[in-house]
Amino acid sequence: MSKITFLGAGSTVFAKNVLGDCMMVDSLQGFELALFDIDPVRLKDSENMLNNLKQTLGSTCVVKAYTDRKEALRGAKYICNAIQVGGYDPCTITDFEIPKKYGLRQTIADTVGIGGIFRNLRTIPVMLDFAKDIQEVCPDAWFLNYTNPMAVLTNAMNTYGGVKTVGLCHSVQGCVSHLFKNLDLDSTGVHWKIAGINHMAWLLEVTKDGVDLYPEIKRRAREKQQELHKDMVRYELMFRFGYYVTESSEHNAEYHPYFIKRNYPELIERFNIPLDEYPRRCVRQIEKWTTMREELVNNKNLEHKRSKEYASYMFDAMETNVPFKIGGNVMNTGLITNLPKEACVEVSCLVDADGVTPTYVGDLPPQLAALNRTNINTQLLTLEAAVTGKKEHIYHAAMLDPHTAAELSMDDIVAMCDDLIEAHGNWLPKFV
Repeated sequence: MSKITFLGAGSTVFAKNVLGDCMMVDSLQGFELALFDIDPVRLKDSENMLNNLKQTLGSTCVVKAYTDRKEALRGAKYICNAIQVGGYDPCTITDFEIPKKYGLRQTIADTVGIGGIFRNLRTIPVMLDFAKDIQEVCPDAWFLNYTNPMAVLTNAMNTYGGVKTVGLCHSVQGCVSHLFKNLDLDSTGVHWKIAGINHMAWLLEVTKDGVDLYPEIKRRAREKQQELHKDMVRYELMFRFGYYVTESSEHNAEYHPYFIKRNYPELIERFNIPLDEYPRRCVRQIEKWTTMREELVNNKNLEHKRSKEYASYMFDAMETNVPFKIGGNVMNTGLITNLPKEACVEVSCLVDADGVTPTYVGDLPPQLAALNRTNINTQLLTLEAAVTGKKEHIYHAAMLDPHTAAELSMDDIVAMCDDLIEAHGNWLPKFV
């Protein structure tokens, strides 16, 4: 029996989307859907939910929960990863509160920045443990990573884990439709090209019937910038650097040194930047779960509409050899020629029976490559810290982060990193 393993299956809503989708695909009928999570209660919730869904959908997939990770992985053909190491309490709280003592404010803190660095440092060891198990019990499996920080974790699995890994993020999928909806433009028949790095990929081309739509996009965006809205940082980046970026304004506000500044507090209001947004979001989700649990877990008539998540479409393409195009995070094997070869980049990829084949991009416009490299610097130094165990590389990663470096002195950055290392305690490996 072929097997799809879901690591972090206690993410019940996400498991419903990905594995519920799989239950609706003809080529995946009869597959075992193997669930693993370190939280036994949430694991049982997801098992019950998926079995209810199986009955509703009339699927022949077999749902099986595991408490032994290696057994969950044994013989897997495909693996989905959706773990979060350390959770909201204590680790996300730590990622926000200690930097705040140094005057460093964040919005999401899950990609780069000081929060992204420490999320990486506690997650990479767990991921490389996964890789050891995969090498032993399912070495040919494709590993679909949905966990942030996307670029570094995908890089770690490919470079140091020896696992066939592609990182998947929603930002490319929703970029054009989001932009066009906000500007009251019709996206029907629009062709576009996107490439860069995760959360900072660029809408390089956007046309309809051969006509460049960027002039009209920018005209409407300038009109809209007269009022407060949620895309203000992205529009400002587009006006200044020429191109629209894939990920949200609350994310991009902290990827650059221009928006969150103690000496210019008026920028927060001007660009409608939601400081501490991610902790608020976490609290809301925790509060909502009690109600959602009843709707999801104990609902014998649970329904499902196939989502836009890539996973089931990719598995179907690999099983049937009918090609499917995705935006994927992969190693930069000469794909984007003015970004480092050690980097993980986000480009269009073709999926079929041969697996995931990335497409060549060439040079990005120089200003976009330069912005990408500012974040790649921190990504690569964070990875270096994780694999060498050297504390100095944590400092390097933080000192090279654009937002952190724009706000703090080197002494404060080092002191903040030391405080974060101490506060994380056993959530981190030992650094020397």
